[in-house]
Amino acid sequence: MRSIIVTLAAALLFASPTSAQPAAPSAAPAGTAVLPPPKLLLAISVDQFSADLFAQYRDRFTGGLARLLQGAVFPSGFQGHAATETCPGHSTLLTGARPARTGIIANYWFDPASPRADKRIYCSEDERDSTSKPDKPVVSAWHLRVPTLGERMKAADRASRNVAVSAKDRAVVMMGGQAIDAGYWWRDGAFVTLPGRKPGAAALKANSDSAAAIAVGGRAYALPEWCVERDRAIAVANKTVGTGRFAFDPGKEGGFRNSPRMDAAVADLAIALADEMKLGKGKAPDILSVSFSVTDFVGHSFGTEGAEMCIQMAELDRTIGRLFDALDARGIDYAVVLSADHGGLDLPERLVEQGMPDAARLEPGLSIGDLTRAVREKTGIAVPGELIYNDGPAGDYYITRALSEADRQRATAALIEIVRAHPQVQAVFARAEIAATPIPSGSPQDWTLLQRARASFDMDRSGDLVVMLKRAIMPGSGAGAVAGHGSAWDYDRRVPILFWRKGLTGFEQPAPVETVDIAPTLAALLRLAVKPGEFDGRCLDIDGGPGNTCVR
Repeated sequence: MRSIIVTLAAALLFASPTSAQPAAPSAAPAGTAVLPPPKLLLAISVDQFSADLFAQYRDRFTGGLARLLQGAVFPSGFQGHAATETCPGHSTLLTGARPARTGIIANYWFDPASPRADKRIYCSEDERDSTSKPDKPVVSAWHLRVPTLGERMKAADRASRNVAVSAKDRAVVMMGGQAIDAGYWWRDGAFVTLPGRKPGAAALKANSDSAAAIAVGGRAYALPEWCVERDRAIAVANKTVGTGRFAFDPGKEGGFRNSPRMDAAVADLAIALADEMKLGKGKAPDILSVSFSVTDFVGHSFGTEGAEMCIQMAELDRTIGRLFDALDARGIDYAVVLSADHGGLDLPERLVEQGMPDAARLEPGLSIGDLTRAVREKTGIAVPGELIYNDGPAGDYYITRALSEADRQRATAALIEIVRAHPQVQAVFARAEIAATPIPSGSPQDWTLLQRARASFDMDRSGDLVVMLKRAIMPGSGAGAVAGHGSAWDYDRRVPILFWRKGLTGFEQPAPVETVDIAPTLAALLRLAVKPGEFDGRCLDIDGGPGNTCVR
């Protein structure tokens, strides 16, 4: 059974975060030791690193994650919004803003009024370029409506460098933003960079090394002794998972990409970029954003409770430790934050065996075809082409703009009634209901489902209704991805937030905080002046002392 962290009551706190914004620094109390601003911020995201995974494996870490456990530990961080996907989650980490403000409501949304045949919009594309397609985008942060911390740093001092690397383009641009000095992600077997730029020497070397590794193939990883209990085969659809070791045949790029080797390659490139750009060595502080994607790849392909994830946790810990060791060896004064874009849930077949009888795969009835037929039968409305758009059975649904306003309202009302009647649907919210709901505040663990939807709502991009499935209901047959995320439930919303810096006094704060608290905290650490109201989050006092971080 997966580990479940029980959130402690606020009365148990021993290091309570302050709500101060870093807008008007004041002097620290007399005699207080205040660390100077670091020369480099290292912002790490571990894709699909849930608070449950962190709790389950934290006692096994001996490398980089063990070092982070010596710092300021917030085990119950929240991606407060309902749209727990890669793009929205990454958009919160370094902006201090929720998707309702960043505009990044999902990995994909739809624009029924778009002139292009495919109405789907990818979060990290610039569809103003006619060559951009959702599956082959012209990569850009154009959709991001707020500045990242790196952009704020550059605005304060043009000498600051803003660098990002990941296996995923959306992680790079959502952490880096539009004013980015270097950004690299993996595509078709190599690291690529932003449109109009050429890869530098560090990326070319990384590509050469990766190509050589792919050419020879990969041996199976050894199974750590403490993973043996998770080494058990589970049948899912047309395959078996739970006992994998990440061996792959020569020339199989996918075997490289979907294994811990991909995270290692990202770390190698991050280290090489630090050298190439002399990060942390200039007169102004720099920021290096590193998003490790393989935990997400493993979660989707194998689930979160098998030998595959156990191996991945051990290798991730080792890889992050190697990244820290490299920065230490270069004498860089750096501060680290690590969090995640979202959590995840194991495959229902294994969850049922572990005592979660309500876990199941989604039953028929919510496909576009099924819903279109049901709406037409109920209303008599028919149009040429698509009537309904969505990117899956949960999340935003859109009604075609080819209808009159009256017919669109009738179709929307019918669709809500039909979807709400599905036995595995928990809630359906109409657009007007979400828009009329105030932006949520207070503890994110206490937000209603409607408030979680509001934190993801954008007037221009959100759908005509939002659908939420019941707990532990997994879309898909398992023939492709066996497990995933994207729900409004806490197993997808809760993530760890960890800060570390040499000289920082370690402590653990069990009360809920949010990922939007990261940017204001780091801004305060840098003494970066930010106007009140610029962040949705609050500054966290990570020094563990009398206001060292948030009160200046």
